[in-house]
Amino acid sequence: MNVIEAIRTRRSIGKVTQEPIARETIEQILEAGTWAPNHRLTEPWQFFVMSGEGRVKLGQALGAIALRQAGEGLDAEAQATKTADALTKAKRAPVVIGVAVVPVERRDVIELEEYGAVNAAIQNMLLTVHALGLGAVWRTGEPCFHPLMNEAFGLRPQDKMLGFLYIGVPDMTPAEGKRSPAAGKTTWIEA
Repeated sequence: MNVIEAIRTRRSIGKVTQEPIARETIEQILEAGTWAPNHRLTEPWQFFVMSGEGRVKLGQALGAIALRQAGEGLDAEAQATKTADALTKAKRAPVVIGVAVVPVERRDVIELEEYGAVNAAIQNMLLTVHALGLGAVWRTGEPCFHPLMNEAFGLRPQDKMLGFLYIGVPDMTPAEGKRSPAAGKTTWIEA
């Protein structure tokens, strides 16, 4: 698959089977991430690969965050439900890769560029997943950025989990993609 075809045909695949994914395949996906452009070659990414019972770590973090956000006053049954729901979410795919930005602290490095590099790494990974015939969805949201998520994965306060890639064999047919033409969002500045 050429890169233009991969870009145009990649879709978020939120429903996958629990069929295991070979470690070599996961390593290929991770390596693709490391080839993202990154200013000053800081390589500001950190990957957390979770499979099998390793996904419980994510489920526990999501559960703790859900309980914290719910505040006090939940009875034991409601707490158990939130915790169980979080674990179910973490196990939606056989492999989940957490991708964090770990910004380098140097005066010559702009922190926002570190985020851009990690987002580019995630796109490389998603395109590789697609090219390998697998499916993935990039899940983000408030729990990613919660201090308890940093704590669960041993990240510093200045680091951020930028999302979780849920990867597996597709168990759905993706909708056809639609985009507005670039011309509508392009300004040509010429002499």
